[in-house]
Amino acid sequence: MTELRQSLADILQAVSKKCPLGSQRDWVWRGWQVRYTHLRGGKDHAPMLLLHGFGSALTQWQENIVPLSRSRTVYALDLLGFGGSEKAAAPYKISFWVEQVYEFWRTFIHQPIVLVGHSLGALVALAAAIAHPDMVKNLVLVTLPAARQELLPTLPPWIQSIAGEAESFFASPWLIGVLFQLISRPQVIRAILRTIYVNPDRVTEELVESFLAPGRDRGAAQTLSRLTKARTQNDFSPLTKDLLPQVQVPTLVLWGTEDRVIPLTWGRQLPALNPQLKLVEIPNGGHCAYDECAEHVNEEILAWLQEECF
Repeated sequence: MTELRQSLADILQAVSKKCPLGSQRDWVWRGWQVRYTHLRGGKDHAPMLLLHGFGSALTQWQENIVPLSRSRTVYALDLLGFGGSEKAAAPYKISFWVEQVYEFWRTFIHQPIVLVGHSLGALVALAAAIAHPDMVKNLVLVTLPAARQELLPTLPPWIQSIAGEAESFFASPWLIGVLFQLISRPQVIRAILRTIYVNPDRVTEELVESFLAPGRDRGAAQTLSRLTKARTQNDFSPLTKDLLPQVQVPTLVLWGTEDRVIPLTWGRQLPALNPQLKLVEIPNGGHCAYDECAEHVNEEILAWLQEECF
């Protein structure tokens, strides 16, 4: 029995090294090409669907897909406009991506899932769990942003005025064109990632390339312009504090203690909004704790799901 377990462990390790992102495929949704991946796992537990953060893609889950698939099938999806999905002229906002996630679930999965989201993906996951309760059995949010209209009132009036003008300025097409040229350079992406990651050694050339590659797709510059403008609109996302009390499923929130993008002080306000929400702080984790502290994050998710089964 010991030898059999070791053989299985060796096989799993080999598979992990060979295909850390599972089997990538394309799906046509409403005429647009969408990239997704999946890795078959055990059939005894609910499947899992992973949603990436803003500017990222399913490639961000390369340290998570295989470990999480040991007891269940894991899917990961590129939201339209990101990653390997089409850079479409689409009405980008949270409710739009919720529709994409739901129709993907109806097409490929057909049973309640564990829905996992990071940052922007966490907002999409949260909204999807409320809009389609038949789809979600458990919810895992790796940092959860506040909506724009929640943040502005917390600022002094004079800063609110400046912020509004700055949003309009930075959303202008000509400036987006300049910005796109800048972020298409490896050295710029590398510098940005090193301000986000707590451990700069995790900012590898492979990671930098994963952020650069989508920018080479046709329509990428125009999509960046649409996304930037959309995020300045109040209808881009519902209020996070309005959404959380509506969630009817067990919810795990994971937050890096060193997150420089969305500080933990915001995350600590959330458990009071829903008694089914559990907040776990990841020591020394940054905004990308799923990568920098992958083993810890994977263990927390799997341990929590095991607890929820009993």
